[in-house]
Formats: sequence, C-alpha cells, structure tokens
Amino acid sequence: MSSTNATNKNVSNMSSLNFAERLARPELLDLQIYQSARRIGGQGDIWINANESPFNNSEFANLNRYPECQPPELINAYSQYSGVEKDCIISSRGADEAIELLIRAFCIPGKDSIATFGPTYGMYAISAKTFNVGVKPLLLTEDFQLPTDYLDQVTGAKLIFICNPNNPTGSVIPKDKLIEVINNCPNAIVVVDEAYIEFSPEYSVADLVADSTNLVVLRTLSKAFALAGARCGFLLANANIIEICMRVIAPYPVPLPVSQVAVQALSDNGLTTMKLQVSEMKSQGARLADALQQFGAKVVTPFGNYVLAEFDDIESVQQMLTNAGVIARSYSDPRLSQAIRFSFTNKAQTDYLIKLFCSI
Repeated sequence: MSSTNATNKNVSNMSSLNFAERLARPELLDLQIYQSARRIGGQGDIWINANESPFNNSEFANLNRYPECQPPELINAYSQYSGVEKDCIISSRGADEAIELLIRAFCIPGKDSIATFGPTYGMYAISAKTFNVGVKPLLLTEDFQLPTDYLDQVTGAKLIFICNPNNPTGSVIPKDKLIEVINNCPNAIVVVDEAYIEFSPEYSVADLVADSTNLVVLRTLSKAFALAGARCGFLLANANIIEICMRVIAPYPVPLPVSQVAVQALSDNGLTTMKLQVSEMKSQGARLADALQQFGAKVVTPFGNYVLAEFDDIESVQQMLTNAGVIARSYSDPRLSQAIRFSFTNKAQTDYLIKLFCSI
C-alpha cells in the first residue's frame, strides 16, 4: 500500500471515531478489556467463578465476594442526587482516582500534556508527572480568575483542569465563564473539579455533561458528606468519555462497605443531614473569616469549606497556632507564602479559634 493510501485510510478511520475515541490513547481502542467475574455476571446459586472464599468472616454480608465494578445501587443513588444520567457516571476511589483515570485514558506518556491554573490542587500535576505526562502550570489572576489569554496558554493540552471552587484559595469561577472555556476548547477535555460544590451549588456545570462532548466533572463524598475516610468519588461525563475511562479502571474500584455507606449518605435522610451540616459549617466559617479580617488578615471570600487568609507576619501566626495546638495549612507556593488555609469546623473549635485571634 502506498503512503498516500495509508494516510487516506487513517484519515477515514479517524473520521469514524467519536471525540473521546479520537483523543484517547490509540492503543486503548483495540484493548481487550479485562472481564472480571462480576462484569461477566451470570445466573445461578453456586458461585465458583472468582476464586473467592465460601466463608464470610465479617459482619458485612457478602464481604467474601468481590463487589460489582460499578455498584448499581450506588450509581442510581448518585444519579438521583446529581441529576446526571446513570450512563454518565463512574464511581471511583475518591476524585483522585478519577484524575488518574483521565490521564491514563487520554494522555500519551512522553508526548501529551495537561494544563492547570494555580495556585490549585497539587494532585493534577503530580498524577500527570507520575505517568510521564507534561504539565502546563498556568496562573490564575490576582483575584484568582482565569487569565484573559487562557486560550493561548492551554494550546496543545489534552486535559484542562479547573478546580471550582478552587482549592486552596476558596475562590470561584462563574458558570458562564466555565461554559465559555468548554465551548472555546473543542479539542481538549475540560475537567471541572467540583469537590467542594455542595458549599456553592449554583456554580456547578454537572447539568451540562450529557450534552457536552468535552466536559468532565469530578465529585466526591469526602467533603460535604463527611466521608473522607471512605474514599468515594465520581467522574461525570458523556457516555463516550465514560466508555474510554472504563477501559482503564481497576476491576473492583468500589469496596462493598464503601458502597453501602455511600448509598446511605445519599439517601433522603443522608442528604438532609449533609445540607444541615453544610449550613452549619458555612455559618461557622463566616464567623471565622470575620474574626480573621478583624485581626488584620487579608481574606479571600470563601466558596468552599475553608478560608484562605494572608498575614503580614505569618511566622508569628504560625507559632501562635502551634502553641495553641492548632494545625492549619501553609504553602510553599510563592503566591501563598504569607497565607494559611483554615478548614471550617464545628462551633466549639471555631469559638476557640476566634478567641485565639481576638486575644492578641
């Protein structure tokens, strides 16, 4: 076959692929997906197809058996909560695994790159680097918004990560701006990390995933749902992106006890509890932010469950916190060298923090 014919054949093949398939690592399209015992399934009373023990030594029913790759009850519960269709959802081991799924699925090591806007969550860059994927470390503006020339800056990136609300600044990017980025970057996947969205739900773009070819939304139960130790997250995207990510996911990413706890958290009672606790944390956070401002700190308006405060004399504040047994978050990032992040907490601990700053 001549080189011209080969090129025409490749072009023809590419034209028949959907957007997710065109962006995916090409070897994944022909990958023989591992079919775990639970994915294959079956009907019967005697299950001896997965080399499991017949003995259950736990108070959890069926813990001697492998769980479903994507537990239907969990996916159904999150679909009802989020308003996103079931075939547009993957459950993962926290949002961190979802970040790695995207990088493994769409980025060719040694060739492709991701873009991030900092200061932001460090695991986007770390996950990329561990897979030998390049990182474009772009900067948010002074008020932690996207730069006006973001389009030029993200050119060539396969994945564009935007944390919203942003960690660690607590700032937020308006929904119409995110829609603009999604529309203006048709050749990349825009990944909006909504780990803290329950604290500012009006900024969510999850309602757009089903009809957007290039949008992924990351979610977690670690923050507002108080399940950080369970490690349960979600990747929301159109069905084509979901299909590619399912090619690289682990056989059993969601442990049975995690699924059961998560489903309970997503029940009517669980959602009522979550909303009450979010309201309480926001109330206490507002009190803390006000106290920090009265102390003289420069405070970023918080849209998550934390407040970032910048101090003129950060060393003395850090020493005061250490002496008082308070562990808050400091940063090595030059833009945050004078800043400390305070997670919102309960009334008693907030009272303690306010008294600490007001006593000086």
